[in-house]
Amino acid sequence: MSHPVLLVIAHGSRDPRHAATVHALTQRVRAERPGLRVETAFLEFNAPSVPRVLERLAAEGADEVIALPLLLTRAFHAKTDIPSVLREARARLPRLHIRQADVLGPSPLLNATLGRRLREAGVRPGDIPRTGLVLASAGSSDPEAIAVIAEIARELRHTGWCAVRPAFASASLPRTEDAVRALRAEGVDRVAVAPYVIAPGRLPDRIAAGAETAGADVLADVLGPAPELARLLLERYDEARVLTGASSLSA
Repeated sequence: MSHPVLLVIAHGSRDPRHAATVHALTQRVRAERPGLRVETAFLEFNAPSVPRVLERLAAEGADEVIALPLLLTRAFHAKTDIPSVLREARARLPRLHIRQADVLGPSPLLNATLGRRLREAGVRPGDIPRTGLVLASAGSSDPEAIAVIAEIARELRHTGWCAVRPAFASASLPRTEDAVRALRAEGVDRVAVAPYVIAPGRLPDRIAAGAETAGADVLADVLGPAPELARLLLERYDEARVLTGASSLSA
């Protein structure tokens, strides 16, 4: 039995760094799972679009696709945009079985990726007890998504940071610079900002600008094509396969 195609669906951006990062991540997924067909599509701004990729797969004879949202929380795109696009595709391509996998977060693998980026930015294990952490996400108006970010911040507080505060680049408050300043006001001498976003773009740039404006000591990179993130994509793919009754593809 052939394995379902993994279709990674990213939001897309006018910033060319976004698509380049997404493609680097999907290339790492291919390297982690040789023999698995991995395709990339975007909701907007970048090509190829989700409908075009699904049409091509159907024309090539694929019979099953697992569509994986490259999203960290279940907000509007995961709940509305992607299901709508996939629903329309199913109506036009009835022979192609399309299943939507779960979003990526929360996950210990995401926390591990955050840790990797913070270490790369210069945070040493001995620094953590005296460092406050700002967990800076893109932001959402969806209460479920906001609650998930707050819960991740609480979990990270128990890993040794002297304080952890969530922040948002859009739609919600506080902003990154406000969270950094709040930690300073609490007496925290050293502050690190960890962007909880996958790829560069306008909102991550806003996070970086806020960190610089408020004088954060450390600014980590975006999650990007980290090995932990690639493994998480495959984990979500395998979970979706189990739901279809298919056996898990060995690594």
